[in-house]
Amino acid sequence: MQLVLITALGVGGATIIGAVLGFIFKKISHKFSDLVLSFAAGIMLAAAVIGLILPSLEYSEGNPWSVLVTVVGILIGAVCLNLMDKLVPHLHRLSGVEYEGHAEKNDQLGKILLFVLAIAIHNIPEGIAAGVGFGTGNNGEALTIAAGIALQNIPEGMIIIAPMLAAGMSKGRTFIIAVMTGVVEVIGTFIGYYAVTVAEAILPFALAFAGGTMLYVISDEMIPETHHGGSERGATYALLVGFSVMLVMSFFLE
Repeated sequence: MQLVLITALGVGGATIIGAVLGFIFKKISHKFSDLVLSFAAGIMLAAAVIGLILPSLEYSEGNPWSVLVTVVGILIGAVCLNLMDKLVPHLHRLSGVEYEGHAEKNDQLGKILLFVLAIAIHNIPEGIAAGVGFGTGNNGEALTIAAGIALQNIPEGMIIIAPMLAAGMSKGRTFIIAVMTGVVEVIGTFIGYYAVTVAEAILPFALAFAGGTMLYVISDEMIPETHHGGSERGATYALLVGFSVMLVMSFFLE
């Protein structure tokens, strides 16, 4: 339980670290942002496949329906995030660039807060994924998943600072909102952990569900965001490097 608490604080704290970096480096080049986000996408991709989806299959080994449970879990996880996206805007639509000089201050602030809300909502299943990982009993594997999510949270925390400051929000309020997006992830971690602890029978489905949500975020949000600013080649290699780093971490943590 102590390890889960530390992990939850680490996953949520990564967003806060990113927010602090956002205050320090207010003007980050688009290319650098794309490379960091692609690296994080590679980390998350490996964590989703190695730490969640494959264990979902292995946990039900010998059960002929195990593949179906895993596939259904992945798809339902993706559909759930798709439904969330219908309620809140996509991250790449609200990067802040599109609205500069084209809206009143209040309208701009409203859109930026929707952007932050979108990130907070996406943090819930990411936190659940971190918590569910501990249900396998393989702490090394769970820590690999958590590390992948935490690395992704750092650039995420960075990108929410500049738009809020540009809209006229105070530094204190901006920081508090950034912290709250991390707190949501801490809560999600405990939800995932207790869900599979109380009902171990749902573990294969829960693992696949969490993996599906991560795959959805990677494909629908992170990769498109890094492939429309002219840094496609570098972003692709950064993703591969991130995937390889997580692969090596997973190998040595087993």
